[in-house]
Amino acid sequence: MTEQAHKILDHGELPEGRVTTVTIGHHTLAVTNNEGTYGCLDNKCPHQGGPLGEGSIENGHLRCPWHGYDYDPTTGTPPPPFGDSPACYQVEVREDGIYAVLPDEPPRERTVSDAMVETMLGWGVDTVFGIVGHSNLGFGDAIRQAELRGELSYFGVRHEGAAAFAASAYGKLMRRPAACFGIAGPGSTNLLTGLYDAKVDRAPVLALSGQVPSANMGRGAFQDLDLEAAFADVARFSRTVHAGTDPVELMNLACKTALVDSDVAHLVFPDEVQVQPSDQPASGPEGRVGLRTFPPPEESLEEALELLANAERPLIIVGAGASHDMEPIIALAEQVSAPVATTFKAKGQISDRHPLGCGVLGRSGTPVASWFMNESDLIVVFGASFANHTGISPYKPIVQVDHDPMAIGRFHPVAVGVLGHVGVTANALAQALPETARHNRTDDVAERWSIWREEKQARAADDQGKGLSSAAIFRELSFALDGDAIVSVDVGNNTYSFGRYFEVDRQTVLMSGYLGSIGFGFAGAMGAWAAQTGRQVVSVSGDGGFGQYAMELTTAAKYGMNITHVLLNNGELGKISKEQRSADLDVWQTSLQNPNFASFADNCGARGFRVEHAGQLGPMLAEALAHDGPCLVDIVSDVGLI
Repeated sequence: MTEQAHKILDHGELPEGRVTTVTIGHHTLAVTNNEGTYGCLDNKCPHQGGPLGEGSIENGHLRCPWHGYDYDPTTGTPPPPFGDSPACYQVEVREDGIYAVLPDEPPRERTVSDAMVETMLGWGVDTVFGIVGHSNLGFGDAIRQAELRGELSYFGVRHEGAAAFAASAYGKLMRRPAACFGIAGPGSTNLLTGLYDAKVDRAPVLALSGQVPSANMGRGAFQDLDLEAAFADVARFSRTVHAGTDPVELMNLACKTALVDSDVAHLVFPDEVQVQPSDQPASGPEGRVGLRTFPPPEESLEEALELLANAERPLIIVGAGASHDMEPIIALAEQVSAPVATTFKAKGQISDRHPLGCGVLGRSGTPVASWFMNESDLIVVFGASFANHTGISPYKPIVQVDHDPMAIGRFHPVAVGVLGHVGVTANALAQALPETARHNRTDDVAERWSIWREEKQARAADDQGKGLSSAAIFRELSFALDGDAIVSVDVGNNTYSFGRYFEVDRQTVLMSGYLGSIGFGFAGAMGAWAAQTGRQVVSVSGDGGFGQYAMELTTAAKYGMNITHVLLNNGELGKISKEQRSADLDVWQTSLQNPNFASFADNCGARGFRVEHAGQLGPMLAEALAHDGPCLVDIVSDVGLI
């Protein structure tokens, strides 16, 4: 092995009797000045790896700051009877400074982590959100190598919870997994809430956990938790990559589970396994997955056809499970002249400007959709799970189409359950339906929208002198956004108002649907932006939701994320106040102490705008949306005008 001399200090830089840390390439050194003699040792104490450069010189010896081991600062030799010494390097005092003679670095070896990252990439998992730390460094270095090759994008966040929410939003948008990444113990347990969001909303996510060394597992070591047990409920697949297992096959199984089951998959990497050498070739999805666009059984299809052919006022309801199959569903709706309502999670899957689109049904919905629910004589449901917030009337005759057998009649029996791919089934219904004279419902839809828009206009003009109304805010947002924008919404009064007042064109809406976790909005927008669709990305939240992960604004600034965050700032957890009143309780502990969020955004490296009057909203939204980079629009809103 060849050696080279490297300058480590200038003359006079290190005072007498002191030690410092110097890094040369991948060499980290403890450099000492003891009685005018310089020494250079490997920085890692051979006892437990303590950083010798952070130690002190006492009685002519360099003392490890962790456990008090002593070493000769120039030779590395410990006092008798000990014999474990750190590597020692020759020091040369030259005219221009102090030099150390160091061995050339060996080429980087391919590791178990490299094989697993390459396999992960083969499955299309090329986006990772996380935090690097002491127990995931080996796997992190494999991610770094992939990023250097231009094969992967890594986003270092401020809290692992935001990483999991971002990965969940990415999965909801792209229908393929992103990864979230944490260290052992708290770094991984911080992922759990966002992973539960992905699980209950059927979003594919890959979770990657560092772990303490295998020798320390189960012995109560620092940050030693049983991560397989901790993730057992949230993850469909959770395994530890022990020495002697097949790491590539475990990664294959994890990626396949996330993708095929639309669920959370989880892998745990003990510290020493991550850096073990490996020449195992990477693998991928070839020959491991098949098409699942299966047609429905003829018997149930015929039953559904009979009901649909005889219905005079059918209503189609679509859920998030139909998000990638709307074209054949809308074609069927047009064929039978059936109005189309959506669940809240499916908002945006049909435009509110479509002649048969009637908005969201349920607690976050429009009176347009609820009117058609009440008037219908048949409901045809595609890809929805009948959650209690949706408001699908169980006493109506219902045809339910879903690819998941467990979704059929989940909460109550339906007239006909059709098990099949929703797009294939919609096509099959359209092709088999007989020609039937039907009343054209587009005039009815237009009339109901006219009534609702008149009401919204009146509400937008309300002013109690306490801030802008939600109707006014979402009216302006409906005008301002690109027709194909991606909108990530949070949880709270702002969310209900968004569902009710915001009129969608072709926008995609992301949310924490069944979990309903506050804090999703901005983190979800980071996941949407990372997908690099080229579309405008906007997030909407209240001040309570934004406060959960407010420091992620610095993450957005660091990576130049072009996200506009619309913040409804009423100084209160308004939804909780409303629930307390509804339960005949006093309003308690729902007020918030907020900063000036516009100034906060500026301090984080983003752009901040503050809207205090209705006339400011349109121009400031336009300026924020035009800005190339992260922006926050802090809107003073009236908690009483939702």
